[in-house]
Amino acid sequence: MPSKAKEPKKLIANNKKAYFNYFIEDTLEVGIELAGTEVKSIRAGKCSIKEAYVHARNGQMTINGMNITPYEKGNIFNKDPLRERRLLAHKKEILKFQGRLNEQGYSILPLEVYFVHGRVKLLIGLGRGKKQYDKRESIAKKDARREAEKKFKVKNL
Repeated sequence: MPSKAKEPKKLIANNKKAYFNYFIEDTLEVGIELAGTEVKSIRAGKCSIKEAYVHARNGQMTINGMNITPYEKGNIFNKDPLRERRLLAHKKEILKFQGRLNEQGYSILPLEVYFVHGRVKLLIGLGRGKKQYDKRESIAKKDARREAEKKFKVKNL
């Protein structure tokens, strides 16, 4: 049987700050309920999740603060760029994340927005906040890796 080639995801936006400020313990791929002009705007790369956060209540998840710039040819069909958007996932998965959210120090964070098979997907993560010393440790590891790569590059020239 011929195997189907897995279509790579087309990354639109990612949230690097989330990985720096939180320990990401669990992730979930969800869909987003969008209007047509919003999808066209995302296709053009006009999306930001840096300020966004996810709410989970009453068995539903919503994302607030996700900025989708209005589509320039959309005129009256454009929606508010910062409106609350519903996330699409199975009830069981939502309740699992909602249960963990009630524990102290946990947050649900948007990590990436991308296309898979022509549909907009959002990768959300369950994160626990880092302390200041954890952040310094992350910076030190990143610097050490960068120095090692620099030495390796100079050595190979």
